[in-house]
Amino acid sequence: MTIAVYGRPVNSTQVTFAENVLNVLAASGCKVMIHKQYFNFLKQELKSLGAIPIFETSEDLKGKADFLFSIGGDGTLLDTVLLVKDSGIPIAGVNAGRLGFLSSITKENISIAVDALAKGHFSLDARTLLKVESNHPVFDGDNIALNDFTIHKKETSAMIKIHTYLNGEYLNSYWADGLIIATPTGSTGYSMSCGGPIIVPQSESFVITPIAPHNLNVRPIIVSDKNVISLEVEGRSQNFMATLDSRSATIDSSFQLAIRKESYCINLVRLSNENFLGTLRSKLNWGLDSRN
Repeated sequence: MTIAVYGRPVNSTQVTFAENVLNVLAASGCKVMIHKQYFNFLKQELKSLGAIPIFETSEDLKGKADFLFSIGGDGTLLDTVLLVKDSGIPIAGVNAGRLGFLSSITKENISIAVDALAKGHFSLDARTLLKVESNHPVFDGDNIALNDFTIHKKETSAMIKIHTYLNGEYLNSYWADGLIIATPTGSTGYSMSCGGPIIVPQSESFVITPIAPHNLNVRPIIVSDKNVISLEVEGRSQNFMATLDSRSATIDSSFQLAIRKESYCINLVRLSNENFLGTLRSKLNWGLDSRN
C-alpha cells in the first residue's frame, strides 16, 4: 500500500506529529511519497529523514498512490483537492489542527486508521466539487473547490452589488459585503457562519448565502447543483476579492463568472465508526443541551 503525504510547512510544532505519522506508516510496511515542499520542510528538522520519493502535481500521483494523507487541519485538506483532481485517489485527513471537521483521524488513532485501510475496513464518501468559469483567466486555471466560492468587497467599506442568475434566469441582486456559493461540504464552513443552512453531503445542492446583506428579507437559498449560477459584480471600488477554497484572486466588474458542478467527485476516507451526523454532534455540538 502506497501512501502519499501532504502537509503545509507552517511551524516546527507539527514536525513531531508528522514524524509520528511517518513512523506508523513505516512500521505498517507502507510505501510513502511526500509532497516536495513538505519534504524539504521536514528535512530541515528531521535529519534522520532518508531518501523518500517526492511528488509535486496531480500528474505525479496518478496510478502511484493508493491513498493521500493530509496532515493538518481542514484547510490543509482543501489543498489536496488540486493534487488528487480526477485521479480518484481517496483522501484521509489526519488532524493536527483544531476542529478537524473533515480531517477526522487523530494522533491517537493513526495506527488504527492505517490498519483499517490495509484491511479494507473503510468506506469512501464522495463529495461534490464546484468549478468556476470566467471570461478572464482567474485562479491560474485551478478552478475547482470542495468547499465554496465567494465574492467579497475589497479596499472599501462600501457594499457591493452582485447580480445573480440561475441558468440565465434572473434570481436576485444582492446588496451585501459579499456572496458565498457553497457545496454541501462547504455548508458547514463560511456559509454556516453567515447564517446558511447545513446540507448533508448527498443532497446534490448548492447554497447561495449573502454576507451581511443590506436587505433583511434576503436569506440563503438552496438550489439544485444541476443549475449554472452566473454572477456579475459592481460597486464603488474598482476591484473585488474572489476566493476558491483557500485561494484568492482580485477581479473587477468586467469579470463574468459562472459556477457549476464539476463532472467528478473527491473521495474522502470514512472509517467504520464515522458518519456525517455523528461528526455534526461531536464537532459542532449539534443538538447539545446545556441544561444536562
